[in-house]
Order: sequence, then structure tokens, then C-alpha cells
Amino acid sequence: MTGTALMHTVGVRALEWLWAHRDGFRLEPDADPEVGLLERFKPIGELALVCKVLFREGVAGSRQAELARRLLDHVWRDTLDGGRMLVRGQRTEPFSPIPFEVHLAFRELGHRCPEVERATELNHRLDSWSAFETTPTRRLGLSAFQRRAGLTPRPTEADAFRRTWLARRPEPWTVEGHTAYDITHAVFHLTDWGEHPEALPPDTADYLSLWLPAWLDDWLDLQRWDLLGELLVVDACLPRPTFDERAWEAFAAAQQPDGAMPALRTMPTGDRDEVFDVVYHPTLVAAFASTLATSRSLSDLAQAS
Repeated sequence: MTGTALMHTVGVRALEWLWAHRDGFRLEPDADPEVGLLERFKPIGELALVCKVLFREGVAGSRQAELARRLLDHVWRDTLDGGRMLVRGQRTEPFSPIPFEVHLAFRELGHRCPEVERATELNHRLDSWSAFETTPTRRLGLSAFQRRAGLTPRPTEADAFRRTWLARRPEPWTVEGHTAYDITHAVFHLTDWGEHPEALPPDTADYLSLWLPAWLDDWLDLQRWDLLGELLVVDACLPRPTFDERAWEAFAAAQQPDGAMPALRTMPTGDRDEVFDVVYHPTLVAAFASTLATSRSLSDLAQAS
């Protein structure tokens, strides 16, 4: 199997698994207050973001595109109850940005809930929004979401990025798991999930181009497939992607015959819902990495011919 075909196949299989396990995208309206109602919104928002990338890049086959659309419709209609669960989440935690983030991803794909939009516009004017305590990379993401929603980012994306680990380009050998996830998400936010690779600051792109191969090797050796997949997305966002053959072949080999991608080493076992909660994210990442890498690879091939 050629490199581009292999990358594409990873995404096809991942989407098949996500569709077969669509009931795993569930909410827990009676969740313990210590856990919070909004905890389970995260998988839903991530699904919408990845499907948006799939539609945008235009490299999905008809089966993939159909499953992605059906997944989105199912989650919006049956899980979010047409957006009404987002309203409930906003009322439960009035100043949480999570309902806003999830709603924006769906709004960009044609689903809207005016009540969430009104709450967002109100909350955005409050000092609590910009005072919300979080990590620098998370703050960068919030600013990017505000800009995409037509709001004025507070702080600006440039100011938010300057506070991140990646912007300071520290010693590359100090990277560990949490830092690496921050690196990948800083790239996602800066490039609008791979839509604008040119938005990476040149010095940041040079730093990543120099050290990403070593980080790919590290997390490949650890068989940490979730993080490896995110780093493969970062590679596809660089001015000159490497499409690292060793990393992609191992990543594809780790994928299960049904399309599931384990997070670390091998597949977990146990209760179906518990397995879903461990596996859904690396499987979504596999679909994301596949879509973006396939698109960039085909574009490079077209330019070279």
C-alpha cells in the first residue's frame, strides 16, 4: 500500500468504528456534581471539529462523507436534543465556555441554537470570560474560537500564543506528555485545525520542523498512539511535511481491524462504554491525521507533477 493510500485507509476505518459506536457519544444528565454535566460534551465537540476538517479537505470518499454527516446529525438530534442540552449545560455552569465551543463547531456545519448564541454574546462581555483561569494553550484556543464566532478575542490570539510553551521554543528534550499535547493544540488553534498552515509563525515552524522527527520517534517507541496521531497532524501542518513513513506504518498497524485506535500500546478490554471513553479520542485523532495528511500529500503530488 502506498503512503497516501495507507494514510487514507486509516481514516476510512476510524470513521467506520465511530459510526458503529455512535451511542458512545452520550451525556449524563444526572452526573454527580463533582464530575459535572459538561464533562461528556468534550467528545461531541471533538467529533464536530474532525468532521468539519473532513468536509473541508474534500478527500473523503462518498461512504466516509455520508457517515460523517449521519454521525453529526445523530449527535445533534439524539444526543444534544437539537441543541437543548447545550442550553441546559449553559444554565448549569453559566460561565463555562464549553457549550459555546461545542455549539460553534456545530454552527459551522449548519446546526444552530439561538439561545446558546445569546448566552455567548452576554458572557463574552463579562470580565469573568477573560478572567477564566486556564492554561495558556487553552486560552489560545478560547481566543481562536471567539474569532471564529465573530467576537473580539480577549486576549488577542497573538498575546495568548506568546504565553504558550511552544511560542518560547524551550529545550526540546524537556518535552513530556502534557507539554506535547499543548504543543499539538497550539498548532491546531494557530492553523484553524490545519486549514491555514501558513499561519504558523516562521520561527515556530522552523523549530517544529527541526525537532518533530525526534518527538515522533519518542512516542512511536512508547507506542503512545493518541499523541503520535496528534504529532502526525502537526507534521501535516508544516510548510514541508515529512509524512514520516515509519511512524505512519506503525500507526496504521496499531489500528484494529474494526477501525478502533488504542490510546497506548494495545486495546483495553471491559465494559463497552468504558472502552469507548478510552478509545474514542485516539480514533478521532486517527481520522483527523488521515484526512489532513492525505490532503497535503495529494496537494504536494499535484504540485510536483
